Amino acid sequence: MTDWHLLSLVTFLPLLGAVFILTVRGDEAVVARNARNVALLTSSVTFLLSLGLWFNFDPTTANFQFQESAPWLPGLGINYRMGVDGISVLFVLLSTLLTPLCILSSWEAIKVRVKEYMIAFLILETMMVGMFCALDLFVFYMFFEGVLIPMFVIIGVWGGPRRVYAAFKFFLYTLLGSVLMLLALLAMYFAAGNTSDIPTLLAFNFPASMQPWLWLALFASFSVKVPMWPVHTWLPDAHVEAPTAGSVILAGVLLKMGAYGFVRFSVPMLPEATITFTPLIYTLSVIAVIYTSLVALAQEDMKKLIAYSSVAHMGFVTIGLFAMTQQSVEGALFQMLSHGVVAGALFLCVGVVYDRMHTREIAAYGGLVGRMPRYALVFMVFMLGSVGLPGTSGFVGEFLILLGVFQVNTWVALFTTTGVVLGAAYMLYLYRRIIFGKLVRPELKGILDLSLREVVIFAPLVILVLWMGVYPTPFLEMFHASVAALIEKNEIARAATTAATSALALAVH
Repeated sequence: MTDWHLLSLVTFLPLLGAVFILTVRGDEAVVARNARNVALLTSSVTFLLSLGLWFNFDPTTANFQFQESAPWLPGLGINYRMGVDGISVLFVLLSTLLTPLCILSSWEAIKVRVKEYMIAFLILETMMVGMFCALDLFVFYMFFEGVLIPMFVIIGVWGGPRRVYAAFKFFLYTLLGSVLMLLALLAMYFAAGNTSDIPTLLAFNFPASMQPWLWLALFASFSVKVPMWPVHTWLPDAHVEAPTAGSVILAGVLLKMGAYGFVRFSVPMLPEATITFTPLIYTLSVIAVIYTSLVALAQEDMKKLIAYSSVAHMGFVTIGLFAMTQQSVEGALFQMLSHGVVAGALFLCVGVVYDRMHTREIAAYGGLVGRMPRYALVFMVFMLGSVGLPGTSGFVGEFLILLGVFQVNTWVALFTTTGVVLGAAYMLYLYRRIIFGKLVRPELKGILDLSLREVVIFAPLVILVLWMGVYPTPFLEMFHASVAALIEKNEIARAATTAATSALALAVH
């Protein structure tokens, strides 16, 4: 499979599909139909090819696999280099799975500029997959920032009434932090002897005096992408105004980019600084878990409620990543996957009723179980997954995070646990008001249950939520070796920091 250049194929096949759609000519209806068909075919083939990563991946090693390399800017020592390890491989699969489902969900919802919409989505897929596969600092940065452009267009052109405001807010928030990130990457490049090779940088020891500044510069970018409190305010606006598929990708993949940046760069490359700033991460994450859960309880818009819940769930993720135990990091990575599936599916559930009733107000619904029993069942699975019911994917991630964090800091674990209780409160509140009660509104009496197309969209997501909840071992095995290597490096750095502190104390005495 390595000879196939599988990573490059999976990364750039969607871009090839976008170029093909660009050449489509004819009247508007023909162009729209062909654009939909090509986008669905391209993204589906990309997903099938990406399954080769799963079947041929060796989970017993922490090394990067399926590596590819070619000179890009040889005079500067910058190469096009791709590869995946146990941390990144499943996020490639998450990206390739959600994209065809998003295209299917947009089949009837997007009626204007269909050709441009499909091109934007395929370019977005290339950027997402490339970001998780990149093994060069500047190739990573190119894909990491490249995601902004198609998502900005998707929100700004096909979004709601305040789409331009939301698109610019999303773009400016994320771009501002990324400028500091670029400066940090340049500093790392020069400090390591003019190399931008990520595996080389992972083995390089950056000077202790340099690490805090690099860490803070990276934090400025990654914290916005997560997003962490208090730089989360762009997310509810972006979700509310984005089309359904845009919200799915935003919650399912784009929010994972910041956490992936932490675990790929900040934690392994800057371990001493990570130890120093861990209390800051704990504080901001606990605030995010509690505060945004309370804000979610007060929402009357379905999308806003799920958007704030995403901030709370990503707070769990950052706490788990920085607790730096085997259970907490594996739990955080698992929770990232679970949230990608569950939150994406919840936005699809909102899209189903929005396409029929053209409102997201919770008060506009009620009693749908009588008219939409299949929808009620599907919505219940994802609601329980978000709550973290045992037997669903959400439980495994949250349990491992809390188990790992409890070993490190009891108080942080205690405060984080309140998010589980509040999460159950706002999700059950949402489900009860929409699904149960009496169907009294006349306009709801003719509402239709899930169509065959919608069943096809939800079926793989339901299977994944239950599979990951009942039998999580295949996913955790993928992470295990890479996480163990990450923990080992952090423990070495922690021991060195403790020894240096002890030596300084002795010198003072």
